[in-house]
Amino acid sequence: MNEKIKHKLALLPDQPGCYLMKDKNGTIIYVGKAKVLKNRVRSYFTGSHNTKTERLVSEIEDFEYIITESDIEALVLEINLIQKNDPKYNIMLKDDKSYPFIKVTNERYPRLLITRKVLKDKASYFGPYPDVRAANETKKLLDRLFPLRKCKVLPKEVCLYYHMGQCLAPCVFDVPKDTYTQMTAEIRRFLNGGHTAIQKELEQKMQQAAEKMEFEQAGEYRDQIQAIETIMTKQKMTQTDLLDRDVFGYAIENGWMCVQVFFVRQGKVIERDVSMFPFYNEAEEDFLTFIGQFYQENHHFLPREVLIPDTIDQVSVEAIVETRITQPKRGEKKKLVELANKNARVSLTEKFELIQRKNERTIGAIERLGQAMNIPVPIRIEAFDNSNIMGTDPVSAMVVFIDGKPMKKEYRKYKIKTVTGPDDYASMREVIYRRYSRVIKDQLPFPDLIIIDGGKGQVDVARDVLENQLGIDIPIAGLAKNDQHKTSELLFGPNLDTIDLARNSAEFFLLQRIQDEVHRFAITFHRQLRSKNSFASKLDGINGLGPKRKQDLLKEFKSLKKIEAATIEELQAVGLPKAVAENTYHALHKTPPQT
Repeated sequence: MNEKIKHKLALLPDQPGCYLMKDKNGTIIYVGKAKVLKNRVRSYFTGSHNTKTERLVSEIEDFEYIITESDIEALVLEINLIQKNDPKYNIMLKDDKSYPFIKVTNERYPRLLITRKVLKDKASYFGPYPDVRAANETKKLLDRLFPLRKCKVLPKEVCLYYHMGQCLAPCVFDVPKDTYTQMTAEIRRFLNGGHTAIQKELEQKMQQAAEKMEFEQAGEYRDQIQAIETIMTKQKMTQTDLLDRDVFGYAIENGWMCVQVFFVRQGKVIERDVSMFPFYNEAEEDFLTFIGQFYQENHHFLPREVLIPDTIDQVSVEAIVETRITQPKRGEKKKLVELANKNARVSLTEKFELIQRKNERTIGAIERLGQAMNIPVPIRIEAFDNSNIMGTDPVSAMVVFIDGKPMKKEYRKYKIKTVTGPDDYASMREVIYRRYSRVIKDQLPFPDLIIIDGGKGQVDVARDVLENQLGIDIPIAGLAKNDQHKTSELLFGPNLDTIDLARNSAEFFLLQRIQDEVHRFAITFHRQLRSKNSFASKLDGINGLGPKRKQDLLKEFKSLKKIEAATIEELQAVGLPKAVAENTYHALHKTPPQT
């Protein structure tokens, strides 16, 4: 058992969920479920096991887990994950049996059925039920409570179910359609949580029967109540439209955000995506940035519906994601969003507690970083990065870390003033001079280490400014990235040699966080500046066009280019008064208004 697993085992929650065992290549080799994740997962690495389990454990190099609200949900999720990932150690556990649903048919005289197939037939499906016996018991209970027809083909005369009070005999009597509409609505309400009232009725009847010494009848009521308790706390409704949905949740802690996305396909959660990154603005704003990039840059499949937390501005998401955006207030969709939030919090907690348990604290990280670089402990670190698109709106940003922690009040943004075109070296030269000439002038504290997001060229430029123009001797290092745009190596020394740092060390993690933060800070500033120059400046000053109407235009047309291409009539269709639409049109086209 490696150190990573040891630390993760200490952080396992005592909640139900699924766990995914991985081999050295990161391949999922086994999926399991547990009523208590902490106990079940730890059991693999303690005590003696049979040959098969020993073989499995010998290949485990890592694991992850997903918490759920109940053991039954964990089981259903386990089934979906096994079908999705086909782990080699789950092969013997798989079979071709699907789990049953309770179905209310969409017929003139509806029926209540048990089925293993979910069809697009406008019927209502409830389940799946891993406990087949409990599903059948629930159906029997519903049959007694709601007298829907039982026969597949209507007979010519009443049957036994009619005499038992379990059918209204539409084969003989004229039963109004509204009667069945009301009954099916009651069944849906019952299976979606409205069973509490009926359960109380049964309890009253059971007590009354017991008082009358009718113990057999009281026993039947007792069995019905137990059937309700067995199944109603475990089920979820599967939508018959079978829409593909993505469910977003997020959590924040210590300057980092974790976003969890559940992918719901055919009514089932089949997979999840976990992203963790530092955030610098308001959490809601960085969440909007993430969700916009999620579908655009990462080329994720865009589902028919996206569920988001109610703390996020729905209108903004609708403006950047072209699908139905929903903020559920109640029901199963709301529970899914809450579950995504819950898993995000767990992931963040695990991330930071793992660092703490391995004694990789921030102070220890900078101490070891100083030792590796053979410099005094870099208490104060200042890092720089540039951002531009083809030379337009070039900016630079600086972040400050003290004792290994970000000091956001000391961050600085720079608009590049002297550079024309995409010249990264010249931009770095300008911002380094501006920063440290100001430090000298205002007698601000000097950093113990300067980090440049870049390679040899950028570091040489910064070093030249400090040593030859300002006469300052401060250690300067470069942080290079690999093809995946991830932190790759630390460059330092007269020849900018690579400093050997373990990839799983706290000092490497600190450098990675610094690089990610300064890059994201620069990108955010550049995006804000570019957005202001390209969008706000062209729409600002137009008579009658306030913030709300600008937002309506963005929501409808999605971009300034499309707004410019719109006719006056199309602008009016968004809700602009005719005069404002004409002002907007002529302002964007730089044509005089017609008189």
